Amino acid sequence: MYDVAIIGAGVIGTGIARELMRYQLKVIMLEKENDVADGTTKANSAIVHAGYDAPFGSNKARFNVEGNAMFDQVCKDLDVHFKQIGSLVLAFDEEDRPTLEELLENGKRLGVPGLEIIEADRIREIEPNVSHTAVAALWAPTAGIVGPWELAISYAENAMDNGAELRLNTEVTAIEKKENKFVLTTSTGDVEAKLVVNASGLHADDIYNMVAESEFTINPRRGEYFLLDNEVSDLVNTVVFQCPTKMGKGVLVSPTVDGNIIVGPNAEDVETKDEINTTAEGLAFVREKAKLTIEELPFHMTITNFSGLRAEPSTGDFIVEESKQVLGFVNVAGIKSPGLSSAPAIAVYVAETICVGILGADAKKNPAFNPKTRKKLRFEGLSDEKKEDLIRVEPSFARIICRCETITEGEIVDAIHRNAGARTINGVKRRCRPGAGRCQGGFCGPRVVEILARELKISPMEVELEGKDSHILVGETKGGAGE
Repeated sequence: MYDVAIIGAGVIGTGIARELMRYQLKVIMLEKENDVADGTTKANSAIVHAGYDAPFGSNKARFNVEGNAMFDQVCKDLDVHFKQIGSLVLAFDEEDRPTLEELLENGKRLGVPGLEIIEADRIREIEPNVSHTAVAALWAPTAGIVGPWELAISYAENAMDNGAELRLNTEVTAIEKKENKFVLTTSTGDVEAKLVVNASGLHADDIYNMVAESEFTINPRRGEYFLLDNEVSDLVNTVVFQCPTKMGKGVLVSPTVDGNIIVGPNAEDVETKDEINTTAEGLAFVREKAKLTIEELPFHMTITNFSGLRAEPSTGDFIVEESKQVLGFVNVAGIKSPGLSSAPAIAVYVAETICVGILGADAKKNPAFNPKTRKKLRFEGLSDEKKEDLIRVEPSFARIICRCETITEGEIVDAIHRNAGARTINGVKRRCRPGAGRCQGGFCGPRVVEILARELKISPMEVELEGKDSHILVGETKGGAGE
């Protein structure tokens, strides 16, 4: 029997698993998809918010400010890209200025450091390409950018390095509470655990309904994005927001940690929890709104569009608590923006305060816990001397698979064989970026299929692009049997 079963392996679930491994506990992560970080974590703005806009006293406010302060150390330990580049909230006329002042005062009350309202001349110093109509801005120096799926994958890897288990392609279909344990019926067999952590994102209300009459609902809200080529990486230097509305923080323009520019999102409530398609109307809205920030945005440099779904809770706030109806069942639900920014703090709170608090003496500190992951092999960033040394030890680092991003075969093989390693084409892409450049895998994709098949010892026709049954190959076009 497990001490804790975590349902969901996004950035919240994997972060909680990692923090629980600081204790001598038996922990399992259950994920219905074929990879970690395959839900909201893989499709969002990738922003670490400073934390000035959530209402005072809310979970959002608390965990955002605490989480922001933790990012530097967490990302150093987990070898994750993180850049603290600051953010601007632009006012395009004097009518917007009261909104900036409200955000400033709220941020000060919440303890966000370094906030100030700056005027047009200072805006131009920071962001020369911003629209000439911007008259003032809220400057937040502690905001940053991160690789969201990279963080979740590294959380999962570090949790597993320290003894946690991960079970993919495992959908929870029923949960029964017995006297001193939970029995989870899953697509890969029953799992017994003393505690259950519900970190299942968009489906958190559905999971909770298996054991109780849910006190909340989760509604899907779609956001659509443009991703621009890294050739225009100098377009903005910081995260640039517009004044927020009741639907969210609005359309932003921001660098990514990998040198691209991300533009979006819109905010559209949708009916089902799998509507991740992009729409002509949604993308047109993003284009039009983004031009308020930068008048001549180079949308002709778009390399891909994508959309993600946010888990909108009926409560209006993060739900981070043990159920009052079912003791030992912990809901971590409705984690929309600033959920990524809050993830490190939520993980620590759920592990140390809630789970350890419930388990009591059964949760002893783990003296062997190692908070650091093995360094990732990023060939392009090495000196020529170190590249030569690495190639002498492992010749596969001399073979460039992705020319757009200069990714070697050695990096792909390493990404497959680490704990929580890649099992799909997009899983490889999220871990070491082949296919993330201008051609979007047009040239390197077939080679990635070959490497996955070889390393996983499966047929190329079994290799999947992303989700379950998303096979790339269905048969031979010539040279097959009978010819």
